[in-house]
Amino acid sequence: MQTLTVALGDRSYPIHIGGGLLTQPGLILPHLKIPQAAIVTNTTVGPLYLERVQNILLQNGIKVLPIVLPDGEAYKNSESLKQIYDALLTHRMERKATLIALGGGVIGDLTGFAAATYLRGVPFIQIPTTLLAQVDSSVGGKTGINHPLGKNMIGAFYQPQLVLADTDTLNTLPDRELSAGLAEVIKYGLIRDLPFLAWLEANMDKLLARDPAALAYAIHRSCQNKADVVAADERESGNRALLNLGHTFGHAIEAGMGYGAWLHGEAVGTGMIMAAELSHRLGWLSDADVARARALILKAGLPALAPDLGFDKYLDLMGLDKKVEAGKIRFVLLKALGHAVLSADVPTEALKETIAASVAHG
Repeated sequence: MQTLTVALGDRSYPIHIGGGLLTQPGLILPHLKIPQAAIVTNTTVGPLYLERVQNILLQNGIKVLPIVLPDGEAYKNSESLKQIYDALLTHRMERKATLIALGGGVIGDLTGFAAATYLRGVPFIQIPTTLLAQVDSSVGGKTGINHPLGKNMIGAFYQPQLVLADTDTLNTLPDRELSAGLAEVIKYGLIRDLPFLAWLEANMDKLLARDPAALAYAIHRSCQNKADVVAADERESGNRALLNLGHTFGHAIEAGMGYGAWLHGEAVGTGMIMAAELSHRLGWLSDADVARARALILKAGLPALAPDLGFDKYLDLMGLDKKVEAGKIRFVLLKALGHAVLSADVPTEALKETIAASVAHG
């Protein structure tokens, strides 16, 4: 097991990474304030891991409330949030009870937002079971739900007590979900960690083959990058926004195609290629730089071509991005590979050319 710390003063918390962690009650129990917990999971992850986590708690005298939601991005909404609230209130869960998110990014975001708002705030723990959640969404305290008009538009910053990333859970992850998680891994190399980018180029085959050592290294390196950024800018007033490389385009793809049609990581992977293309059109990246980024994203099994939503639709959806300021869309772009910047000074023509070159026709 490897352990990192997200350094936020008295709200600091550990990230434990390794195999077999779900069978170690000593990692979870110290973070429960009272012997009462609710485990929020979904219909896919629940049959695989719910009983295991629940039994560990029950055997140690913890009263457990399981809450099983439908699986998928389409259910990251107010109805699922209400389902959590209804269960908590019906079973009279107290203010010091702990919510445990057992699943991928949708479950983590929903559970975190429920924890932030139920009784004005109760503790919660992240147990991410997808690669994407282990390297990104479980760390940093971003919680929320989608709105029909935009992704993650309703939420709160609310930090967990603990992140428990059991790499054994990746053994049951579908190949498509593994590739989606690799998009967020690649992101760290592109925005701030060029040596890691080179490591990913050399080791992508091992990651796709689920080599335990390679996966553990990639998760640890990704979490270290995320923890460093979050510790310096918890509420995204500055450099934390750079973690959104590819997300402005990607969120538009997700919303425009209907939540769930594209996985988040697939949309981000394509969005990162679009961001690299736009950076090239601004004179920052060379043709070789763009080709290098595209090749790695393709090697990870991610789509390279964006759906043809039309320029006006892309512009409309990107206008709902949370980074919009003074009416201007702010893009995370690349001054160089390994060096991301935030820019609102993007000529419309360059954006139009980027989208036209990136969409899939026919």
